[in-house]
Amino acid sequence: MRIRIAGITHESLVDGPGLRTVIWGQGCPHGCPGCHNAHTQDPAGGAEVGIEEIFRQIDRSFLAQGITLSGGEPFLQPAAFARLAGYAREKGLDVWAYTGFTFEKLLQVSEQQPAVLELLRAVDVLVDGPFVEAEKDLNLVFRGSGNQRIIDVPRSLDKKAPVVIPDMYFRSEKVVASF
Repeated sequence: MRIRIAGITHESLVDGPGLRTVIWGQGCPHGCPGCHNAHTQDPAGGAEVGIEEIFRQIDRSFLAQGITLSGGEPFLQPAAFARLAGYAREKGLDVWAYTGFTFEKLLQVSEQQPAVLELLRAVDVLVDGPFVEAEKDLNLVFRGSGNQRIIDVPRSLDKKAPVVIPDMYFRSEKVVASF
């Protein structure tokens, strides 16, 4: 299986709690004004790589407690990103994903595209919603604009409705040990 990515960042501290390996998907349909990853929007940009190469990159990240799927838009390549997330979870890593879609929209799309549900099931925490420049707030935890939510995906899938994790949870020193 192959996947189009913009790159990989090792030991990120800003894309979820603790040290993380971030896989940047290439291609995004949202075109959010003020996007800080505008270079990832072109679906023909980046590089197409074998998923096994990304597995090796994950294995080299000895200090990482998790991976983050970002972009671009990971849900444009749901089967490949689901494989990455599954691999990370097998290694005992937690999985965060960023998407410009809402959780509700992803559930709706998953009815026609089962790989979207497969990816959701492999994600622990989802940061959803497009970046809205008018709601940009540098004081928010792990997100760029006030409309975006940090969602507990397993609980949300059980309820079939988003279960939002409050920012104050991530301001606690216990967060590194719990996620």
